[in-house]
Amino acid sequence: MCLTTISWPIYGFNVASTNLSNLSSPVKWALSKQCMLKVNGSTNINKFSCVIPEYELPDTLTIGKETNRQRVKISGSMVLGVQKFDCKNPMMTSDLRKILKAKSFPRLIITFEDLSSYPDPANPGVAIKGFVTIELAGAVKRFEVDYQYVMAAEKRLRMTGTKTLHFSDFNIVPPKRLGGMIKTNNELNVEFMLNIKILN
Repeated sequence: MCLTTISWPIYGFNVASTNLSNLSSPVKWALSKQCMLKVNGSTNINKFSCVIPEYELPDTLTIGKETNRQRVKISGSMVLGVQKFDCKNPMMTSDLRKILKAKSFPRLIITFEDLSSYPDPANPGVAIKGFVTIELAGAVKRFEVDYQYVMAAEKRLRMTGTKTLHFSDFNIVPPKRLGGMIKTNNELNVEFMLNIKILN
């Protein structure tokens, strides 16, 4: 898409420019309660989907500039309660919470590091990437996440991050049931949606 000059003062820079030096001061992103996380997995006989439906501890991310790599730096985390996972099946929900060691490690923490570029309201179809660290079940792992974003109402942004992970990334053995007849596959598709209020 060919861009003309478009100014969006709430971001502190001209969104038509790809030069991140125009980001003159940090921008605050407030995460709302409408943030959620979904985990999709499968066994040898079926598929399952488990969700943490809302974010109980809204927090604020600080968006700045990392000059050495020309990437957008982020400071802040999203903290989710592992006991809030709901698989729409009581037995499956209980199993997931147990294997994720919810009693010993009740929090799933996503710490945001950076983005490959700042979300551009003039070109929302462009995919961006970003590094995060995920703390789960007592283990911490760094991943690069794919993002899609949509500009909603004024000063609001919705970003969806997706990543394929594995139970083994967090030193978790995929569960089995019925004497091993039902085996959970190691691969998980994780999706988290960020509902953001952009603060001046």
